[in-house]
This record gives sequence, structure tokens and C-alpha cells, in this order.
Amino acid sequence: MDRASSQARLVNFRLLYLVTQLVGAFLLLLVLSWILIHLGGFGYSVENPKILFNWHPICMIIFVFLLGNSILIYRGFRYAGKKSLKVAHAFTHGLAFFIALFGLIAVFDSHNYAIPKIPNLYSLHSWIGLSAVIIFIGQYIAGFTFYLFPKFKESLRIFYMPLHVFFGLIAFILCLIAVLMGLTEKAIFSMTNDYQNLPSHAMLVNTIGLMTALFGSLVIYLVTEPSYKREPLPEDSMLLTGDHE
Repeated sequence: MDRASSQARLVNFRLLYLVTQLVGAFLLLLVLSWILIHLGGFGYSVENPKILFNWHPICMIIFVFLLGNSILIYRGFRYAGKKSLKVAHAFTHGLAFFIALFGLIAVFDSHNYAIPKIPNLYSLHSWIGLSAVIIFIGQYIAGFTFYLFPKFKESLRIFYMPLHVFFGLIAFILCLIAVLMGLTEKAIFSMTNDYQNLPSHAMLVNTIGLMTALFGSLVIYLVTEPSYKREPLPEDSMLLTGDHE
């Protein structure tokens, strides 16, 4: 690939990366508006389980936003050192995990303290969401072990890398699916028979769904397009074959 073509592809990547960040920020703003305007805001009192639940959607959208950015971190900061990127990748994943954990606790508490009590883990949304989180946790542990503080030979790390990328994308896609299903579920429950009339509340929820799909699609495209792959820096080879072996 000649230098001019490489520069053009880098410009395209940066433009799409910026658009992805703007879509993600807009998505967070929409979800915050939805909760504050239509769902009653935030609180963590067991005496008001409906308000307690509202932490769940905002936490899971933040989780998706952080997970998408963590996936993109190697391509988005391509001139940073590999070791720094590994630490940033692990830190962002860790932050995303604790936010998701808080969101899960909120939804379980909102069900358990409701009168009458709402069953947990009965819907397909909850099954897919929990599966995504379990895969995410497995990915985090494996990635931490293989790449941040590697105790394995270089050949094993190279062998595992495609699996790490694959299951990372699977976890992200499952999170997107769970979010879209959860939005529809909440819209039906909160608007009952009015959802089919497409009031402003429904328009907002549907727009959140579209922005979620757009954000996810942009992340997946940016991370799978071969021409946007980060080129190794000279110090990267030292990190592979240096003091970890």
C-alpha cells in the first residue's frame, strides 16, 4: 500500500472514529433524557423499586459505550506503545465491568423489592444479557492472563489472539442485542397499550434503539476493517520477546 493511500485510509478511519464517539455521546444523552423525563429519574430506595430500576438501563448503555471504546483502543490510539494500550484496554474493561455489575444489582433489587415480587431471569432479554456478561468476564480473565501479565509462551499467545478477538466481538454483539431487547421490553411495560400509537416516549425509545445499533455497527466495522489495523511499532516486538519469556 503506497503512502498516499495509507494516509487516506487513516483520515477515513479518524473521521469514522469521531462519528462513532459523537453517536455514542448522543446515545448516552438520549438515555439520560429518557430516564429523567419519562421514567422518573434516579434513586436507590427499596421503597421505590421502579426508580431503583432506572440505574439498569443507564449502566448498561455506559457498559456498551465503554466496551466499544475498549475494543477500538488499539486502532484509535495506534501510535501509543503496546504496553500502555494493554493497560488502558484492561482498565476500561474493568471499569465497564463494575458499572455493569451495579446495573445488574439494581435490576435484581428492583425485582426483589417490588410488590408483588417480580421474577428474575425469566425473559430472553435477561438470558442474552447475562450470557454476554459471562462471556465478557471470561474474556477479561483470559486477556489479563495471556496478554497483560503473560505466563504463556509467545506461540500460545499468538494462537489465542484470534479467539480473544472473536469472543470479544461476540460479547459486544450480545450486549447490543440485549440492550435492544431490553428497550423494547421496557417500552411495552411502561407504555402498555399506548406504545402502538407511537407517542413521544415511544419515539425516544426507538431512537435510542437506532443509535445503539448505529454505534455498535460503527464499532464492529472499525475493528474488523483490515485496512484500519494498527501497524506494529518497533517496541512491540520487544514486548513480545523480551522479559516476559
